[in-house]
Amino acid sequence: MNRIITLIPGDGIGPEISKVAVRVLEHAGVKINWEIMDAGLTALDKYKDPLPQETIESIERNKVALKGPLTTPIGKGFRSVNVALRKEFELYVNQRPAKTYKGLKNIHYDNINLMIFRENLEEFYAGIEHYIDSSHSAAETIGIITKKGSERIIKYAYEYARKFNRKKVTVVHKANILKYTGGLFLDVAKAISKDYPEIIFDEKIVDNMAMQMVMSPNQFDVIVTTNLFGDILSDLASGLVGGLGMSPGANIGDDIGIFEAVHGSAPDIAGLDIANPSAIILASVMMLEYIGEFQAAINIEKALSNVIEKGDVVTKDLNPENYVSTGKFADEICRELDKIQ
Repeated sequence: MNRIITLIPGDGIGPEISKVAVRVLEHAGVKINWEIMDAGLTALDKYKDPLPQETIESIERNKVALKGPLTTPIGKGFRSVNVALRKEFELYVNQRPAKTYKGLKNIHYDNINLMIFRENLEEFYAGIEHYIDSSHSAAETIGIITKKGSERIIKYAYEYARKFNRKKVTVVHKANILKYTGGLFLDVAKAISKDYPEIIFDEKIVDNMAMQMVMSPNQFDVIVTTNLFGDILSDLASGLVGGLGMSPGANIGDDIGIFEAVHGSAPDIAGLDIANPSAIILASVMMLEYIGEFQAAINIEKALSNVIEKGDVVTKDLNPENYVSTGKFADEICRELDKIQ
Protein backbone atom coordinates (compact mmCIF):
# COMPACT_ATOMS: atom_id res chain seq x y z
CA MET A 1 0.00 0.00 0.00
CA ASN A 2 1.40 3.39 -1.00
CA ARG A 3 1.91 5.91 1.76
CA ILE A 4 0.34 9.36 1.32
CA ILE A 5 2.74 12.23 2.04
CA THR A 6 2.16 15.96 1.69
CA LEU A 7 4.44 17.69 -0.80
CA ILE A 8 4.86 21.47 -0.59
CA PRO A 9 7.02 22.38 -3.63
CA GLY A 10 7.57 25.93 -2.36
CA ASP A 11 8.52 28.90 -4.51
CA GLY A 12 11.60 30.14 -6.35
CA ILE A 13 13.71 27.06 -7.11
CA GLY A 14 11.44 24.98 -4.84
CA PRO A 15 9.28 23.35 -7.53
CA GLU A 16 12.21 22.22 -9.67
CA ILE A 17 14.28 20.74 -6.84
CA SER A 18 11.17 19.15 -5.30
CA LYS A 19 10.47 17.50 -8.64
CA VAL A 20 14.00 16.05 -8.62
CA ALA A 21 13.57 14.70 -5.07
CA VAL A 22 10.31 12.98 -6.02
CA ARG A 23 11.98 11.48 -9.08
CA VAL A 24 14.91 10.11 -7.03
CA LEU A 25 12.56 8.61 -4.43
CA GLU A 26 10.53 6.92 -7.14
CA HIS A 27 13.70 5.58 -8.76
CA ALA A 28 14.72 4.13 -5.39
CA GLY A 29 11.47 2.16 -5.37
CA VAL A 30 9.73 4.05 -2.57
CA LYS A 31 5.95 3.87 -2.98
CA ILE A 32 4.47 7.27 -2.16
CA ASN A 33 1.29 9.01 -3.26
CA TRP A 34 2.08 12.73 -3.11
CA GLU A 35 -0.60 15.19 -2.02
CA ILE A 36 0.67 18.44 -3.55
CA MET A 37 -0.20 21.57 -1.57
CA ASP A 38 0.67 25.27 -1.72
CA ALA A 39 2.36 27.53 0.81
CA GLY A 40 4.38 30.74 0.70
CA LEU A 41 4.22 33.09 -2.29
CA THR A 42 2.41 30.61 -4.55
CA ALA A 43 -0.34 30.21 -1.95
CA LEU A 44 -0.47 33.97 -1.40
CA ASP A 45 -1.06 34.52 -5.12
CA LYS A 46 -3.69 31.79 -5.33
CA TYR A 47 -5.49 31.98 -1.97
CA LYS A 48 -4.41 35.37 -0.54
CA ASP A 49 -3.01 33.33 2.35
CA PRO A 50 0.62 32.09 2.64
CA LEU A 51 -0.52 29.07 4.67
CA PRO A 52 -3.99 27.95 3.48
CA GLN A 53 -6.20 25.85 5.72
CA GLU A 54 -6.25 22.99 3.23
CA THR A 55 -2.45 22.75 3.44
CA ILE A 56 -2.65 22.58 7.22
CA GLU A 57 -5.33 19.88 6.99
CA SER A 58 -3.24 17.84 4.54
CA ILE A 59 -0.24 17.78 6.89
CA GLU A 60 -2.46 16.99 9.87
CA ARG A 61 -4.03 14.11 7.95
CA ASN A 62 -0.86 12.62 6.44
CA LYS A 63 1.50 13.28 9.40
CA VAL A 64 4.54 13.62 7.11
CA ALA A 65 5.47 16.39 4.66
CA LEU A 66 8.35 17.18 2.33
CA LYS A 67 8.80 20.91 1.75
CA GLY A 68 10.78 23.01 -0.70
CA PRO A 69 12.08 26.48 0.23
CA LEU A 70 9.61 29.28 0.89
CA THR A 71 10.24 33.00 0.59
CA THR A 72 9.78 35.09 3.73
CA PRO A 73 9.72 38.89 3.20
CA ILE A 74 12.32 40.71 5.32
CA GLY A 75 10.92 43.40 7.62
CA LYS A 76 7.46 43.48 6.03
CA GLY A 77 4.66 41.27 4.75
CA PHE A 78 3.70 37.98 6.35
CA ARG A 79 5.65 36.22 9.08
CA SER A 80 7.63 33.09 8.25
CA VAL A 81 5.47 30.17 7.07
CA ASN A 82 8.12 27.87 8.51
CA VAL A 83 7.62 29.37 11.97
CA ALA A 84 3.84 29.20 11.54
CA LEU A 85 4.03 25.48 10.70
CA ARG A 86 6.17 24.81 13.76
CA LYS A 87 3.68 26.54 16.02
CA GLU A 88 0.60 25.05 14.34
CA PHE A 89 1.78 21.46 14.86
CA GLU A 90 3.99 22.04 17.93
CA LEU A 91 7.08 20.83 16.09
CA TYR A 92 9.45 21.27 19.00
CA VAL A 93 12.43 19.49 17.39
CA ASN A 94 14.56 21.12 14.74
CA GLN A 95 16.98 18.50 13.46
CA ARG A 96 19.94 19.54 11.29
CA PRO A 97 22.67 17.16 10.16
CA ALA A 98 26.06 18.43 9.01
CA LYS A 99 28.09 15.84 7.13
CA THR A 100 31.08 16.02 4.82
CA TYR A 101 30.93 14.39 1.40
CA LYS A 102 34.10 13.62 -0.53
CA GLY A 103 34.54 15.64 -3.69
CA LEU A 104 33.26 19.00 -2.45
CA LYS A 105 35.66 21.79 -3.35
CA ASN A 106 34.78 24.20 -0.53
CA ILE A 107 35.35 22.13 2.61
CA HIS A 108 38.40 22.12 4.87
CA TYR A 109 37.56 19.15 7.10
CA ASP A 110 37.12 15.42 6.64
CA ASN A 111 34.73 13.01 8.35
CA ILE A 112 32.40 15.50 9.99
CA ASN A 113 29.14 13.83 10.93
CA LEU A 114 27.23 16.06 13.32
CA MET A 115 23.56 16.00 14.27
CA ILE A 116 22.25 19.20 15.82
CA PHE A 117 18.98 19.30 17.76
CA ARG A 118 17.52 22.73 18.41
CA GLU A 119 14.53 23.49 20.59
CA ASN A 120 12.08 24.95 18.10
CA LEU A 121 9.31 26.80 19.94
CA GLU A 122 10.59 28.60 23.02
CA GLU A 123 13.10 31.26 24.01
CA PHE A 124 13.64 34.34 21.84
CA TYR A 125 11.74 33.00 18.82
CA ALA A 126 8.50 32.67 20.73
CA GLY A 127 7.50 36.09 19.35
CA ILE A 128 7.08 37.86 22.69
CA GLU A 129 8.42 41.30 21.84
CA HIS A 130 7.33 44.91 21.93
CA TYR A 131 8.51 48.49 22.00
CA ILE A 132 8.95 49.86 25.50
CA ASP A 133 8.46 53.54 24.70
CA SER A 134 6.04 55.58 22.64
CA SER A 135 8.71 56.82 20.23
CA HIS A 136 9.74 53.26 19.31
CA SER A 137 13.37 53.96 20.18
CA ALA A 138 13.77 50.87 22.38
CA ALA A 139 12.41 47.36 22.10
CA GLU A 140 12.30 44.28 24.28
CA THR A 141 12.23 40.55 23.47
CA ILE A 142 11.38 38.04 26.16
CA GLY A 143 12.90 34.57 25.96
CA ILE A 144 11.12 31.89 27.96
CA ILE A 145 12.61 28.46 28.64
CA THR A 146 10.48 25.83 30.38
CA LYS A 147 11.34 22.56 32.06
CA LYS A 148 8.90 20.71 29.78
CA GLY A 149 10.33 22.22 26.62
CA SER A 150 13.88 21.48 27.74
CA GLU A 151 13.07 17.91 28.74
CA ARG A 152 11.46 16.92 25.48
CA ILE A 153 14.19 18.27 23.16
CA ILE A 154 17.00 16.85 25.29
CA LYS A 155 15.29 13.46 25.57
CA TYR A 156 14.75 13.44 21.80
CA ALA A 157 18.46 14.07 21.25
CA TYR A 158 19.46 11.30 23.64
CA GLU A 159 16.98 8.84 22.13
CA TYR A 160 18.37 9.61 18.69
CA ALA A 161 21.91 9.06 19.98
CA ARG A 162 20.93 5.70 21.45
CA LYS A 163 18.99 4.58 18.35
CA PHE A 164 21.78 5.44 15.92
CA ASN A 165 24.67 4.41 18.17
CA ARG A 166 26.08 7.89 18.65
CA LYS A 167 28.73 8.15 21.35
CA LYS A 168 28.45 11.65 22.80
CA VAL A 169 25.86 14.38 23.39
CA THR A 170 27.08 17.96 23.82
CA VAL A 171 24.68 20.35 25.54
CA VAL A 172 25.24 23.98 24.52
CA HIS A 173 24.14 26.81 26.83
CA LYS A 174 25.03 30.19 28.35
CA ALA A 175 24.32 29.26 31.95
CA ASN A 176 27.30 31.28 33.20
CA ILE A 177 25.43 34.49 32.33
CA LEU A 178 21.80 33.43 31.77
CA LYS A 179 21.71 31.68 35.12
CA TYR A 180 17.97 31.03 35.24
CA THR A 181 17.06 30.19 31.63
CA GLY A 182 20.38 28.70 30.60
CA GLY A 183 20.77 27.21 34.05
CA LEU A 184 17.41 25.45 33.81
CA PHE A 185 18.27 23.98 30.40
CA LEU A 186 21.64 22.71 31.66
CA ASP A 187 20.18 21.28 34.90
CA VAL A 188 17.55 19.35 32.93
CA ALA A 189 20.24 18.02 30.59
CA LYS A 190 22.40 16.81 33.47
CA ALA A 191 19.44 15.00 35.01
CA ILE A 192 18.40 13.32 31.74
CA SER A 193 21.97 12.28 30.91
CA LYS A 194 21.93 9.92 33.92
CA ASP A 195 19.34 7.77 32.11
CA TYR A 196 21.81 7.20 29.25
CA PRO A 197 25.01 6.04 30.97
CA GLU A 198 26.42 4.54 27.75
CA ILE A 199 26.48 8.00 26.10
CA ILE A 200 29.15 10.55 27.03
CA PHE A 201 27.69 13.77 28.47
CA ASP A 202 29.45 16.96 27.43
CA GLU A 203 28.53 20.61 27.92
CA LYS A 204 29.87 23.78 26.38
CA ILE A 205 29.20 27.50 26.76
CA VAL A 206 27.97 28.72 23.38
CA ASP A 207 30.79 31.14 22.56
CA ASN A 208 33.42 28.49 23.31
CA MET A 209 31.32 26.00 21.33
CA ALA A 210 31.42 28.21 18.23
CA MET A 211 35.20 28.43 18.45
CA GLN A 212 35.59 24.69 19.08
CA MET A 213 33.36 23.81 16.11
CA VAL A 214 35.61 25.83 13.81
CA MET A 215 38.89 24.62 15.29
CA SER A 216 38.05 20.95 15.85
CA PRO A 217 34.56 19.94 14.67
CA ASN A 218 35.34 16.22 14.68
CA GLN A 219 35.23 16.14 18.48
CA PHE A 220 31.43 16.56 18.34
CA ASP A 221 28.76 13.98 17.60
CA VAL A 222 25.23 14.97 18.73
CA ILE A 223 24.59 18.58 19.81
CA VAL A 224 21.47 19.81 21.60
CA THR A 225 20.74 23.41 22.46
CA THR A 226 18.16 26.18 22.75
CA ASN A 227 16.39 27.96 19.93
CA LEU A 228 18.60 30.96 19.16
CA PHE A 229 21.91 29.19 19.74
CA GLY A 230 20.74 26.24 17.65
CA ASP A 231 19.78 28.48 14.76
CA ILE A 232 23.24 30.03 14.69
CA LEU A 233 25.29 26.88 15.31
CA SER A 234 23.43 24.81 12.73
CA ASP A 235 24.28 27.35 10.03
CA LEU A 236 27.86 27.45 11.27
CA ALA A 237 27.96 23.67 10.93
CA SER A 238 26.57 23.94 7.39
CA GLY A 239 29.46 26.23 6.53
CA LEU A 240 31.92 23.59 7.70
CA VAL A 241 30.53 20.99 5.28
CA GLY A 242 29.94 22.98 2.11
CA GLY A 243 27.17 25.46 2.80
CA LEU A 244 23.38 25.46 2.87
CA GLY A 245 23.22 23.75 -0.52
CA MET A 246 24.16 20.55 1.29
CA SER A 247 21.98 21.14 4.36
CA PRO A 248 18.70 19.34 4.99
CA GLY A 249 16.53 19.80 8.02
CA ALA A 250 13.48 18.49 9.82
CA ASN A 251 10.85 19.93 12.12
CA ILE A 252 9.33 17.19 14.25
CA GLY A 253 6.64 16.95 16.91
CA ASP A 254 5.04 14.07 18.75
CA ASP A 255 3.30 12.70 15.65
CA ILE A 256 4.13 14.99 12.71
CA GLY A 257 7.37 15.51 10.79
CA ILE A 258 8.09 18.11 8.12
CA PHE A 259 11.32 17.67 6.13
CA GLU A 260 12.90 20.45 4.12
CA ALA A 261 15.79 22.03 2.32
CA VAL A 262 16.90 24.77 4.70
CA HIS A 263 18.38 27.09 2.07
CA GLY A 264 16.46 29.97 0.54
CA SER A 265 14.20 30.03 -2.50
CA ALA A 266 16.84 31.70 -4.75
CA PRO A 267 14.32 33.38 -7.10
CA ASP A 268 17.18 34.80 -9.21
CA ILE A 269 17.98 31.33 -10.59
CA ALA A 270 14.46 29.88 -10.57
CA GLY A 271 13.58 28.09 -13.79
CA LEU A 272 17.15 28.06 -15.13
CA ASP A 273 17.74 24.35 -14.36
CA ILE A 274 20.96 25.11 -12.47
CA ALA A 275 19.86 24.72 -8.81
CA ASN A 276 21.56 22.14 -6.58
CA PRO A 277 18.91 19.65 -5.35
CA SER A 278 21.19 17.95 -2.78
CA ALA A 279 19.61 19.52 0.30
CA ILE A 280 16.07 18.44 -0.50
CA ILE A 281 17.29 14.98 -1.56
CA LEU A 282 19.04 14.66 1.81
CA ALA A 283 15.87 15.92 3.50
CA SER A 284 14.08 13.08 1.70
CA VAL A 285 16.64 10.68 3.19
CA MET A 286 15.80 12.00 6.67
CA MET A 287 12.11 11.57 5.87
CA LEU A 288 12.65 7.96 4.79
CA GLU A 289 14.47 7.21 8.06
CA TYR A 290 11.58 8.79 9.95
CA ILE A 291 9.00 6.53 8.27
CA GLY A 292 11.16 3.41 8.53
CA GLU A 293 12.34 3.11 4.91
CA PHE A 294 15.94 2.65 5.99
CA GLN A 295 17.33 0.75 3.00
CA ALA A 296 15.99 3.28 0.51
CA ALA A 297 17.46 6.06 2.65
CA ILE A 298 20.87 4.35 2.65
CA ASN A 299 20.75 3.77 -1.11
CA ILE A 300 19.80 7.35 -1.99
CA GLU A 301 22.43 8.91 0.24
CA LYS A 302 25.08 6.55 -1.15
CA ALA A 303 24.11 7.35 -4.74
CA LEU A 304 24.25 11.10 -4.08
CA SER A 305 27.56 10.72 -2.25
CA ASN A 306 29.08 8.76 -5.16
CA VAL A 307 28.02 11.38 -7.71
CA ILE A 308 29.43 14.21 -5.60
CA GLU A 309 32.70 12.35 -5.06
CA LYS A 310 33.18 11.83 -8.80
CA GLY A 311 32.47 15.53 -9.19
CA ASP A 312 32.00 15.80 -12.95
CA VAL A 313 28.21 15.50 -13.18
CA VAL A 314 27.14 18.00 -10.50
CA THR A 315 25.71 21.52 -10.44
CA LYS A 316 27.85 24.64 -10.75
CA ASP A 317 27.92 25.44 -7.03
CA LEU A 318 29.56 22.05 -6.40
CA ASN A 319 32.04 22.24 -9.28
CA PRO A 320 32.36 25.66 -10.98
CA GLU A 321 34.80 24.33 -13.59
CA ASN A 322 32.90 21.24 -14.73
CA TYR A 323 29.16 21.23 -14.11
CA VAL A 324 25.81 20.14 -15.51
CA SER A 325 22.15 21.12 -15.15
CA THR A 326 19.86 20.16 -12.28
CA GLY A 327 18.16 17.58 -14.49
CA LYS A 328 21.42 15.91 -15.58
CA PHE A 329 22.60 15.83 -11.97
CA ALA A 330 19.38 13.96 -11.14
CA ASP A 331 19.94 11.59 -14.10
CA GLU A 332 23.35 10.70 -12.71
CA ILE A 333 21.98 10.05 -9.21
CA CYS A 334 19.42 7.68 -10.71
CA ARG A 335 22.16 5.88 -12.66
CA GLU A 336 24.11 5.43 -9.43
CA LEU A 337 20.98 4.06 -7.76
CA ASP A 338 20.73 1.45 -10.51
CA LYS A 339 24.26 0.29 -9.66
CA ILE A 340 23.55 0.12 -5.92
CA GLN A 341 20.11 -1.47 -5.82
